[in-house]
Amino acid sequence: METTLHRQLKTLYAAPGDQIEHELGVYRIDVAKTDRLVEVQHSSLNAIRNKVRALLVNHRVTVVKPLVMKKRIVRLNRKGGQVVSRRWSPKQGHLSELFDELIYFRELFPNPNLTVEVPLVQIEEWRFQGHGRKWRTRINDHQVQDQLLLGVDQTIRLRNAVDLWQIVARPAERQFSTQDLAQHWSVPRFRAQKIAYTLQHCQALERIGKSGNSWIYKVARGSTAGLRAVG
Repeated sequence: METTLHRQLKTLYAAPGDQIEHELGVYRIDVAKTDRLVEVQHSSLNAIRNKVRALLVNHRVTVVKPLVMKKRIVRLNRKGGQVVSRRWSPKQGHLSELFDELIYFRELFPNPNLTVEVPLVQIEEWRFQGHGRKWRTRINDHQVQDQLLLGVDQTIRLRNAVDLWQIVARPAERQFSTQDLAQHWSVPRFRAQKIAYTLQHCQALERIGKSGNSWIYKVARGSTAGLRAVG
C-alpha cells in the first residue's frame, strides 16, 4: 500500500503539466515530465533496478531515494486507533546508509541518462502493536500504518563519481583499506566494505592490492577533481 510519504514526494516533484502515475509500456511511472521520468523509491532500490535499467535505454530518469535523518514515532493503541504517544526516535540517519542502497545500482551508475536525488528528510511514522505482544515486552514488535513527510533538510544530487566523493568522508592518505575508511567516517566495517565495493563499480575507486587480508584502494583518477576530503 502506498504511504502518505510516497504521495507527498511525488507531489513535491510534480510540476503543473506533469503526469502522475503515467503508464509507459509495461511500466507505471510516478512522475512523467516532458524531459525525464521520475521514480520515487523509499523502499529498496533493488526492487526497481531492472525497471530503471530498461527505462534508461530511451529515457532520462531521476530516481528519488529519500534518506530518513530524523523520525518522530507516533504510537497507536491499535490499527487505525487512537494516538498513545509521540516521541522523536533517538536514532539519527547517516549519509553512509545511502550505500546500503546504492550498491544495487552499482551496474547502472554512472549513466548519462540517470540522476539519483537523495532528499534528507524528517518523517513521522505511525505504528501500532504487532502480533499481539505488549509494547513493554517487545519494543520493536510493531507494524507501520503510515509514514508522513515533515520536512526536507537538503537534497543531494548524484550524477557521476565526483558527486559520490562529495558525500563520502575519505581518508587523507593516498592508499587506504576499508578499515581506514570505517574509522575515518565512524561507520561499521561492513558498511565501509559496501561503500568501497560500490565506489569501485561506479568508477570512483580502484583496488590496487592487499595488505594482509585487507584490500587496499586508491581514489580513481579524475573522480575527485576540485574536491576536498569530506569529514
